[in-house]
Amino acid sequence: MTGNGLGSAVPKDVSSWAAGQRWFADTGRPVALARVGGWSLPSGEPGVLIRTDCLLDAGDPRRTVYQVPVTERDVALPGGKAALIMIVTGADGRRRFVYDAPADPAYARALLLLILHHGRSGPDPDGCSVAEGETLSNGLAGGVPGTGFGAGGVEPTVVSSHVLRGEQSNTSIIYELAGPDGRVLAPVICKVFRTLHHGDNPDVTVQSALARAGSHLVPSPVGCVVGEWADSRAPGGTARGHLAFAQEFLPGVEDAWRVVLRAARRNEDFTARARSLGVATAAVHADLGDAMPTAEPTADVVGVVLDVLRARARRAIAEVPDLARYAPAIAAVFAAAADAPWPRLQRIHGDLHLGQVLLVPGRGWVLVDFEGEPLSPLEDRTRVDVPWRDVAGMLRSFSYAAGTVSREAPERTGAVSGWVQACRRAFLAGYSERSGQSLGEQRPLLDAFELDKALYEAVYEKLNRPDWLPIPLAAIDALLSPALAPETVRESG
Repeated sequence: MTGNGLGSAVPKDVSSWAAGQRWFADTGRPVALARVGGWSLPSGEPGVLIRTDCLLDAGDPRRTVYQVPVTERDVALPGGKAALIMIVTGADGRRRFVYDAPADPAYARALLLLILHHGRSGPDPDGCSVAEGETLSNGLAGGVPGTGFGAGGVEPTVVSSHVLRGEQSNTSIIYELAGPDGRVLAPVICKVFRTLHHGDNPDVTVQSALARAGSHLVPSPVGCVVGEWADSRAPGGTARGHLAFAQEFLPGVEDAWRVVLRAARRNEDFTARARSLGVATAAVHADLGDAMPTAEPTADVVGVVLDVLRARARRAIAEVPDLARYAPAIAAVFAAAADAPWPRLQRIHGDLHLGQVLLVPGRGWVLVDFEGEPLSPLEDRTRVDVPWRDVAGMLRSFSYAAGTVSREAPERTGAVSGWVQACRRAFLAGYSERSGQSLGEQRPLLDAFELDKALYEAVYEKLNRPDWLPIPLAAIDALLSPALAPETVRESG
């Protein structure tokens, strides 16, 4: 901020606040934040200053960089108590109120205008950091539905904005918009990336590529913000990457996890919808294969993928000692995958599960959040991969829904087991139908990726929800002991 607020040094109050946020990677060690970049935006409101700081956690071995936009106000923001970071006193003796900016309508409006105007941020007094807005819908026929963006439409008016609750990795702002004639326009959501990486964020590039390909299975993009900050690991010591991503917002819809869990609890037939979800997943893979680069599965590439799976398995065994008895069987699954024929590698979702899919009335399934794991290296999240990894993630998600019901009502375990088997078979049938690929000789690949996902779940539950550990342990047992529970693995493909 200005000399009356935040400067190059990061106040302890800001560090303490950041460490308590859900998007901050808590490692149980002292937080050591250092400012490595920043930029300002015009607020359009008297008495309000807007600044974004890029803060490096120097105590984190990964050297994570966080994006922390703040507003500084002469007068307290009405209803902004939950977003208040600190109160500072300037040299003039006046108090000023510093807020987490996404909750401040002044920042929300400035951010959207930066995108729509292809704007450029104000200068950074401590370096050459900059942020620039870009629209992404100009190449899309008709622009974003209901907004006029990208179709020669006029600039919308921001009627209101609010932060989407419940997010863990980023902060999203929901905009209610109107045209100059007062006509209500379709709402927009802008995701502010909290963890920054040098390079293009896959949530922006992958989803935009799908939209340009004419896919209606993803929200239409509006635009993004790209910025620069100091990073000794980047070429020339300056990193450049995506800061925010605005896209079509689909209000009043449920994610597939809630839809599936409700059906499982009621024992409702979900096979038709599971099959259509398989079709949608395959359609997204097909569009990605056409729109983005692909690669041959060379022996070296296959070896790297399997080395990663084996390394993760070793870490899982170390964290969950109960898995040690499965070590030979785990090795056998990965060995079988090595001997199987591999499909051509391509871009995929990378973190696909039922929570990443929306059921939109009149439109069907829509896939969202192509960012991958925000704390994973960007290189890992942007390389080509095996489509069966996404399929495995969805199968595990169906099984987790069944496991949740069994945990709630143990007497329903038998019934829900049959229900989830039918859903998994239907999903695979729909995927095979649309992709033109039956599992066949590639079944060992799906088994390997599903095992990898279950091992990850076991570690997560051991560290975060020990009471839930039996769900992934049961899946691992089934995957590695087909004679005991073949139905969890051997659905027809």
